[in-house]
Amino acid sequence: MASGLSKVEWEPKRRVPQQDRGERRVAEVLEAAARVIGERGYDAATMTEIAERAGASIGALYQYFPNKEAIARALRQRCAEDMKARWAPLAAQGATLEVADLVKRILGVLTDFLENRPEFLPLLNAPVTYQRDPAARIQLREMFAALFRAKQPRLTAEEAFRIANVTLHVVKGLRPLYGEEAAGERGAIVLEFQTLLTSYLSARLEA
Repeated sequence: MASGLSKVEWEPKRRVPQQDRGERRVAEVLEAAARVIGERGYDAATMTEIAERAGASIGALYQYFPNKEAIARALRQRCAEDMKARWAPLAAQGATLEVADLVKRILGVLTDFLENRPEFLPLLNAPVTYQRDPAARIQLREMFAALFRAKQPRLTAEEAFRIANVTLHVVKGLRPLYGEEAAGERGAIVLEFQTLLTSYLSARLEA
């Protein structure tokens, strides 16, 4: 005797592979850790609070990360990957922009990242051993060097790389000041860096 259930209703639900569940859980833990560290700072953040934010037991948290330092290293890596993805569109679009607009875009990428990754600045001061891939640093400088040569073809490869290196150090210098200032003052700080970098790149890139 046939039942009233359709074939679809008889089919068992697909089970999510254990690895997929584990990766999703790790992502949830890291997101919770990012919020806690962004709000409280690295030193004040605790594994217990991170577990609570993630909706996990403290024992489950330790299965994924043995200590807070391991979480910090994973978050630093996640931030590095995010920043790399944010720089990528500039490589294709930057050469068509006027210098002033290019500088706005460069600083906009950084400030948008800092606003959306509030854990980043506290993590920079965390006493955690972390070594960013040196190749990633070179790739970013090469990307900017190629962008600058596209804007000013008379630059040699060495000159363009030097300008890229200086530019990135100026941009890097904005990070601590941006983090230290109150929200109402941050825009003014960005404008100061914008003036500085526009003046420098105008002198080096414009005919």
